[in-house]
Amino acid sequence: MSAIRTTDDTAMARALELAAEAAAVAEIPVGAVVLDADGRPVAEGRNDREQTSDPTGHAEIVALRAAAAAHGSWNLEGHTLVVTMEPCVMCAGAILQSRIGRVVFGAWDDKAGAAGSLYDVLRDRRLPYRAEVVGGVREAEAVALLRAFFADRR
Repeated sequence: MSAIRTTDDTAMARALELAAEAAAVAEIPVGAVVLDADGRPVAEGRNDREQTSDPTGHAEIVALRAAAAAHGSWNLEGHTLVVTMEPCVMCAGAILQSRIGRVVFGAWDDKAGAAGSLYDVLRDRRLPYRAEVVGGVREAEAVALLRAFFADRR
């Protein structure tokens, strides 16, 4: 794992805001921000699966689509994805397909994570492309949002 960058923390703060926005409309609180190679935010997203009835409406997918549109290409090599929760297998596949070079996330997901907890798709040497992974950034804040969301539903 590499060191946390100042831009990671700033982007994670925004991703946490997006996650809170998702929770406010009954979406699982996950937010994501895509940074370009210079650390500038170029796109963002939050879970919108319930609102859109789209099973792919995860924050990472929403943010990757917006980043590709802003960049004018599906190839996001050199970009960083900052997300409040460890990506799932679907999102990890999309991350690799977009050539995102670095993924920074907050909360680990022991039930469905694909960046080191349950699976390690993003760094699997059998695949033709891999991403650098930095986990646990502002983890306590990301976990608190998730716990509060699910506690309200029990």
